[in-house]
Amino acid sequence: MDSSTPSIELGRLLAGSAEEQQRAGYADTLREILQQPQTWRDTAALLAGPAAAAILSQALISRPEYIVLTGSGSSVHAGECLAGVLQAALRIPCRAIPAGDLLTNLRGMLPPGSGLVMSIARSGDSPESAAVVDSILAAAPACAHLVVTCNANGRLATRYRSEPRVRVLLLDARTNDRSLVMTSSFTNMLLAGGALVQSEAYAAQTTSAADVAQRLFDRHADALAMAARKNFSAAVYLASGPGLGAARESALKMLEMSGGAAATMAETFLGLRHGPMSALNRPSLVVAFLSAQANVRDYEYDLLRELERKRLGLARVIVGEGIPAGVVAAGDLAIDLPGLNALGDTQRHMIDVVVGQLLAFFRCLHLGQKPDAPSAGVLTRVVEEFVIHAAGEAR
Repeated sequence: MDSSTPSIELGRLLAGSAEEQQRAGYADTLREILQQPQTWRDTAALLAGPAAAAILSQALISRPEYIVLTGSGSSVHAGECLAGVLQAALRIPCRAIPAGDLLTNLRGMLPPGSGLVMSIARSGDSPESAAVVDSILAAAPACAHLVVTCNANGRLATRYRSEPRVRVLLLDARTNDRSLVMTSSFTNMLLAGGALVQSEAYAAQTTSAADVAQRLFDRHADALAMAARKNFSAAVYLASGPGLGAARESALKMLEMSGGAAATMAETFLGLRHGPMSALNRPSLVVAFLSAQANVRDYEYDLLRELERKRLGLARVIVGEGIPAGVVAAGDLAIDLPGLNALGDTQRHMIDVVVGQLLAFFRCLHLGQKPDAPSAGVLTRVVEEFVIHAAGEAR
């Protein structure tokens, strides 16, 4: 951290010995959240190297008719962040589809024709991960596959070594988070997926994003810790466009790390008016991820002013750059991050997610739970094995 502007909260937690941090149940999660700026720089260097560049370019060499981004849990939220970015750059349809939906309804979910299926997975060992690739290899042989994973020993990384239709982009082992919750694995896999259309500026934008994230840790972690201690029973995350994937991931982090104590929801700013706004008629924390586009921000500002006028929500955390005072009400927290709007879309989503990670981490500690293994007895780091049922006729 920048020693000139240290975070009191993070400094206190880091001051404990390794054994004390392990006993308190936050050692892995805190390390993995805070390592993100450096791991992003390292992943950007890996992506610019000849081996990774060849894998990425070969994935598009057959000119796919579409791209499907798939995964389970957090991984599909990375796909949601990427789909709109890739579609705008490649001018072909791109869609994020949960692996479970492909597994149970392949013909109804996978588009016809020859596409590229990007499987995103921290461990690559979730039961449906390889099952989906197996199903598509058999049912849609013209599809190419790109696996983005953090685990060199996972099924997705090892099972298809002799299958020419499957290419594997393996990230540094440090990103294979030991904590139950995905943090650095999520943002680094998001960064890797966005490199499918990386430009010469991609590495520079990633370096800038790392700098923004470090400033977030140094200058805003204490305020986020205070926001996480407010007396709310629900947390609602708002974003626009592909940013909804970051909002969904942030909502999942709060749900996981609060052990279900906080009801969570993710919605677009404009979509909130169409029914979901009723969820704010209770003590709710509203987390608003502002767009980089000025005209889109105007819609978002209108919605924030409406919430204040209707006195909905307990408090708000507003994340953006150059946030106008007119949308920040008493009790709100403005996380104003210089340089945020200059980032690429992928890197901007990474920053939003880090805010969500910190809020969830501090909420977990406030509730007396352990971030490394919240929801004891309910969740496991890798989903437990379950039976993969063969496809067949309706009966």
